[in-house]
Amino acid sequence: MTAVDHPRAGATVSASAPPAKPARSGKSLALALIAGAAGAAVVLLASGRTWARATAVVAQGELPQTASGQDVTGVPGALAIVGLAALVALFAVRGAGRIAVAALLTLSGLGIVAGAYLGISDTGALREKAATATGLSDAGVHGVSHTFWPWAAVVGGLLLLIAGVLALLYGRQWPAMSGRYERAGAAPRGPRRRAAADPDRPEEMWKSLDRGEDPTR
Repeated sequence: MTAVDHPRAGATVSASAPPAKPARSGKSLALALIAGAAGAAVVLLASGRTWARATAVVAQGELPQTASGQDVTGVPGALAIVGLAALVALFAVRGAGRIAVAALLTLSGLGIVAGAYLGISDTGALREKAATATGLSDAGVHGVSHTFWPWAAVVGGLLLLIAGVLALLYGRQWPAMSGRYERAGAAPRGPRRRAAADPDRPEEMWKSLDRGEDPTR
């Protein structure tokens, strides 16, 4: 008698194990969506907040001055809108178009980080507002202080940057919006053929009589 080889349990488990690529693709997609949306929201919120405070000296006393993120630099807010649009557009394109949009998302994150970082210690906006308030072009400010909102914009830019890098690495594996709503196995469109008329039906017999034909033939 010959021994019959039984399948090993390890081989069965490995054969039934799900592939790793779809799971990795799903995780990268979820992480990119969360990071991109959160980053854009943080940057837009930070751009409207106060970034710096100071005091302008005038003859009558002192005038407190504040500068928001939009006063200091409009780059982070504008690039946040561009990055958010690129994040949505990722699922409307495929192939090389998706790579181009992912590169735009990455560059938007880099631009936000650079613009917000340069605005952390900027005092130009405070001096301009002091000059407008006092009517003196060389009005000085003192007691300058900065808030944490520029740093929040930097963090938001980094989140958008992470979303862009993930799109560049795994974007080709992500689903596209155009193919998600296609019906599986849909029949191709074309001219409909009329069903053959049944001569034994009563309405067909009456039509034959109207045409002067003998329906009994």
